[in-house]
Amino acid sequence: MDVIGTQFIDGQRVAGSGAIFSSIEAATGSVLPYTFFQATGREVQLAVAAATAAFASYRHTTCEERALFLEAIAEELDALGDDFVLVVMQETGLPEARVRGERLRTSNQMRLFARVVRRGDY
Repeated sequence: MDVIGTQFIDGQRVAGSGAIFSSIEAATGSVLPYTFFQATGREVQLAVAAATAAFASYRHTTCEERALFLEAIAEELDALGDDFVLVVMQETGLPEARVRGERLRTSNQMRLFARVVRRGDY
């Protein structure tokens, strides 16, 4: 699995000047081969500005478009393969069944929210 340890800001990958760190295997304390770049305060500001700008157009989407967006998120979560499950198990110490259950719970919540948005009674 390709773990990309950079920020994703305004459609671009950003590996800023913040500290670099690695994830740790929960069971052993061993360093895993995944490197991450800590976001700087400036990068956080850029991310907030990009989110604010994106909301300007998103706020005009229809309930159906928002529901489809939530369902697309659910599909992407469900498509994460065994490599994802393995990395989560390493980093959290959780057993495989729990990781798979949490992923399914999360994608099902996205689908539930999509149904609520479609109903329009929120």
